[in-house]
Amino acid sequence: MTAGEPAATERAIRENNALWDEWADLHAASRFYDLDGFRRGGIRLSAEEVAEIGDVAGRDLLHLQCHLGIDTLSWARLGARVTGADFSARAVAIARALADELGFPEARFVRSDLHDLPAVLAGDFDVVYTSRGVLGWLPDVRRWAEVVAHFLRPGGTFYVAEIHPVAQAFENEGVAPGELRLAYPYWEHTEPLTFAVHGSYADPGAQVAAEREHGWDHGLGEIVTALVDAGLRIESLREYPFVEWKLDFLVEGPDGRFRLPGGTPGELPLSFSLRATKPAT
Repeated sequence: MTAGEPAATERAIRENNALWDEWADLHAASRFYDLDGFRRGGIRLSAEEVAEIGDVAGRDLLHLQCHLGIDTLSWARLGARVTGADFSARAVAIARALADELGFPEARFVRSDLHDLPAVLAGDFDVVYTSRGVLGWLPDVRRWAEVVAHFLRPGGTFYVAEIHPVAQAFENEGVAPGELRLAYPYWEHTEPLTFAVHGSYADPGAQVAAEREHGWDHGLGEIVTALVDAGLRIESLREYPFVEWKLDFLVEGPDGRFRLPGGTPGELPLSFSLRATKPAT
């Protein structure tokens, strides 16, 4: 956290940090994350991510908000030299132990709030990567983009795959499939949205001590502009009619992804991916 952060934001980040420390052990034991399956091999990256980022063999890759390090180590299995960063000390400890167990002792995992990472981690990277439910935990997308640019080498690639901000504006609990009820901001806001904690997305019935979680929204234009203002060049921006996790107004397809039910009037983007580069000069 940075000096001068609004008190409500500081408190929200502290409470989120404690929540994710608690969730880390819960997630490591969950069927949702299936660490035993990951130990047996394979990668946990989407085909779109692998295709859009390209060959990472021999490249230095930084994974921001890496949680348990499963995606980080998926890139290691594809040949990258990986570093993961997360604000949860418990998640970083689990990721470190998993890397050692799987034979990646050179993989690095760093505990830091994302905004403080330039003061904690030295060096730069060929690829900076982040994905799946990460931006909503950050209060300021412009500072996030500055951190991305700080760590990206000239000529390097940044990639993010994330739920679409449009999908975030609709109520996603307690609604029927196809019921689109506008409920939340689309554009960035200073005060966090606060919700009661009920277990975890990986195990809604689990007992947890944390009572609240906090989040922030960021419009797609704000995300793109923040990266451009940080000096990056947008190479591609793709929008998709699916998201990787359950929202009550969607239905699950045979591929495990969630979409609007058939017969819903109109269309909505539900996720997006963005690839950008840092100019060489």
